[in-house]
Amino acid sequence: MDIRQSIEALWRIESPRLIAALARRIGDVAVAEDLVSEAFVAALERWPLDGVPPQPGAWLMSTARHKATDRARREETGRRKAALIAASSDDRAPDAADQALDAVPDDLLTLIFTACHPVLPPESRVALTLRLVGGLTTAEIARAFFVPDATLGQRVSRAKRTLSEARVPFESPSADELPARLGAVLGVVYLVFNEGYSATTGDIWVRRDLAREAMRLGRILAGLLPREPEVFGLVALMELQASRFPTRSGADGAPVLLEHQDRSRWDRTLITHGLAMLERATGLGRLLGPYTLQAAIAAYHARAAAFADTDWAGIVALYDALAQLTPSPVVELNRAVALLYGDGPEAALSATDALRDDRRLARYHLLGAVRGDILLRLGRNAEAAAELERAAELAPTPHERRLLLERMAQALTGGRC
Repeated sequence: MDIRQSIEALWRIESPRLIAALARRIGDVAVAEDLVSEAFVAALERWPLDGVPPQPGAWLMSTARHKATDRARREETGRRKAALIAASSDDRAPDAADQALDAVPDDLLTLIFTACHPVLPPESRVALTLRLVGGLTTAEIARAFFVPDATLGQRVSRAKRTLSEARVPFESPSADELPARLGAVLGVVYLVFNEGYSATTGDIWVRRDLAREAMRLGRILAGLLPREPEVFGLVALMELQASRFPTRSGADGAPVLLEHQDRSRWDRTLITHGLAMLERATGLGRLLGPYTLQAAIAAYHARAAAFADTDWAGIVALYDALAQLTPSPVVELNRAVALLYGDGPEAALSATDALRDDRRLARYHLLGAVRGDILLRLGRNAEAAAELERAAELAPTPHERRLLLERMAQALTGGRC
C-alpha cells in the first residue's frame, strides 16, 4: 500500500474521531470537518516527502489544531478562541496528543447525535452521518444512493449550514432527551442497513458495502452506550439478517427467497455474534423495543436448521407484540407471511385483505407479491397472476421485477411459487 492509499485508509478510520475531538473544542462541526480535511491535505503534501510519522493520528490532530488556531486568529472576533485553543493544545508531545484521542469516544457519540439532529431532514441525516462518522467521501455516498456527486455535496453542505444557522450545540442529549434522540440515530443506521439489505434503486439488489457500514456504526454505538438495549437489539438484527447475504441472491444477481436459501452457507460467525448481542439486549432487563423484537424474529430463522423447522407460532407472537408497540402495515404484512406458514393460506389471506385499502401500501410491491403467493397456494391462479403482475410493475429493481414476472408465468401455467 502506497502512502496515498494509507492516508485514504486513515481518513476512514481517524477522521470521525478527529472531527469529534475538534468540534468539542471549537463548537462547530462544519469548521471542524474543514480543518481535519485541511490536515489530511497537508499529510498528502508532507508525508510522501517526510515519511509517515510514528503516530499519524497525533500528527493529524496537532496539524488540525494549529490550523484552527491560525483560522481563529484571522477572524476579528476569534482572538479569545485562538488563545484558548493554543493554551490547551499547542506544544503537546505526540504521545500526549494520542492520549487526548483516547478520550474521544464521548466526543464521537456527540458527533453521531449531532449528525442525526432533528433539525435536519432524514436524507440529510443519512448523508451527514456517513460523511462525518462513516468517513465516506462525498463521491462514495453519492454512488451508494445513486445521486449525482453535486446533489449529495449540496445536501451535506446544507446540513452543516443548518446546524450552524440553528446554533445546534455540540453536546450529547440529556437523560430526558436520550430516548427520543437515540431513536432517530438508530433509525438512520437501520435505514442505511436496509438500503444495503434490499436496495430500492439500481441494478444490484444486495448492497453489502452499505450494510457493512451500518453494522460498523451500530457496533460503535453499542460500545458507547452499553446500557441501552435497543442499540444491542439493532446490532443483533443487522448481523442476523446479514448472515444470509451469501444466499440472498444467485450467481446472476437474482433474489433467492428465504424458503430456498442454502442455510449451510449462512455466515455462522455473524449468527453467533448476533445471538450474543440479542442476549445482551434482553439481559438488560428492560421492556423489549422494536429492534430487539425484530432481532428475536430473525433469531428464530437463524436457529432453524431448515425452513420447515421454523417456529412460526413464536414468530407470529413476536409480530403481535411488535404490532402493538409500533403499529405499521408493513409489520402486519410480515405477520401475514408468518401466518401463511403457521396457520395456513386462508388465515394469511384474511390478514392481507385488511391491508388492500391502506394507502401507505399503494406503491409497495411486496403486498402484491405476498398476496400472489397466498392466492396461488389456494389454487386461485388467475387472481395470483394479476397480483404478481401489479407487484412487478411496482418493483424497485430489475432483479425483483424479473422474479415476480417469472412467478406470474408460473401462476398462468398452473405452477407453484
